[in-house]
Amino acid sequence: MSDVSSKTEAAAGRAAPAAGIRMATNRADLVPPGSRMVVDFATILGLVGGFGMIFAAMSISGSSAAFLDIPSVLIVLGGTFAVTLVCYSLRDALRAHEVIGNVLLRPARNAQSAAVWMLHLSEIARAKGVLALESGLSEMQREPFLHKAVQMVVDGSPAEEVERIMRQEMAATAMRQTQTAGMLRKAAEVAPAMGLIGTLVGLVQMLGRLSDPSSIGPAMAVALLTTFYGAVLAYMVFAPLASKLERNMGEDQMVSQIYLIGAASIARQEHPRRTEMQINTVLPPAQRIDLFD
Repeated sequence: MSDVSSKTEAAAGRAAPAAGIRMATNRADLVPPGSRMVVDFATILGLVGGFGMIFAAMSISGSSAAFLDIPSVLIVLGGTFAVTLVCYSLRDALRAHEVIGNVLLRPARNAQSAAVWMLHLSEIARAKGVLALESGLSEMQREPFLHKAVQMVVDGSPAEEVERIMRQEMAATAMRQTQTAGMLRKAAEVAPAMGLIGTLVGLVQMLGRLSDPSSIGPAMAVALLTTFYGAVLAYMVFAPLASKLERNMGEDQMVSQIYLIGAASIARQEHPRRTEMQINTVLPPAQRIDLFD
């Protein structure tokens, strides 16, 4: 068992070194890898870099203040929010910010580190009994899915009940995340249309002042700003965030599936080797683990 433990800890260190995953060297330490949150720098760098390039181009070509028009901002932002709200409920919109926050702040774990961690728990349960996992439940609260699954196992729930309830939990979580991603997709669809509406409003106002030729150029520039705002919001904010959320959803579902397989296996009192075999069916071939000879 000690040999397997050392291999488990070594594999955990290989699972996600960039994210700072560290398996406990003390078997009594049951802090899961996802209990620590890390910032998704790729998303932040992408957003800051994209807007920075646009701002730099505006500053080089002329006065960046010419690209600021409050009425255009109100039309695009307010219109996009209003139309999106028509498609969804107010409760959905208020709940969306929690899911969107998951794009910028992520648990410090991936599928491979979650797999190694479940084998760690499986070893503890086999060596010391299922009740030995109870001392770590408080440390698992930042991983609600894992906490609930292990709590059911510690409470003596049958493996079939653990699987049934946790699959329902996975389906409910996936539905919420899909709904939020759909809301972002809808906002990305609406924003350019609101920009076009703002442009038409500006053109009507411009045509009403044709008697003053000197005002046509500035009025046309302001009219086009709404199209600019709509395109920027759609293709630099809403659509990328929706794509990142969908990507994270896939990883979260894989991690939840690993937690589910591990918890059910522990509930059935299976050997960690069998747990490893079941978990490897979920992992991509390049990430599969081999802790047992």
